[in-house]
Amino acid sequence: MAHDIAVIVGSLRKESFNRKFARVLIDLAPASLRMQIVEIGALPLYNQDLDEAGAVVPPAWTAFRERMRAAQGVLFVTPEYNRSVPAVLKNAIDVGSRPYGHSVWAGKPAAVASVSIGAIAGFGANHHLRQSLVFVDMPVLQQPEAYIGGAGSLFDAQGELSNAGTREFAARFIQAYAAWVERLLGRA
Repeated sequence: MAHDIAVIVGSLRKESFNRKFARVLIDLAPASLRMQIVEIGALPLYNQDLDEAGAVVPPAWTAFRERMRAAQGVLFVTPEYNRSVPAVLKNAIDVGSRPYGHSVWAGKPAAVASVSIGAIAGFGANHHLRQSLVFVDMPVLQQPEAYIGGAGSLFDAQGELSNAGTREFAARFIQAYAAWVERLLGRA
């Protein structure tokens, strides 16, 4: 049985390069990983008052927390906004880490890929995200690091990755993540 891996894309844009790259990684994943994008765009902003006794927790939070609790690992694919992660991605991390003591993230093997049209390839977002993941107790794949720059020229008109070198790197990256998952969780 394959490991259940949630893929979280930090961009809500319909034609997001990050979503396209996430799909490439899903397509290249070995049979040991069962990967699915988990949508985060409908999550209401985190408000601790809604996690207090007697409060009505937003159904979207409950569904997200249940899905993430069931996942055995998480692959994050994110753009960079203002040298950090998009607010929607930070919100998803916050929703999943609360209420205190009930985090859905702890111990789940993670990996981070950042995709950008720019030359520094989302380096700031990638490292900011890693800081949050360390705090929520997710062991994060260290190597290879995945910074995909120049994304505007990597995909064809149908949204397929047309750059052979990037495809080869993506295959190595997802294989390394699969090995990381196996190392931490054992064979499925």
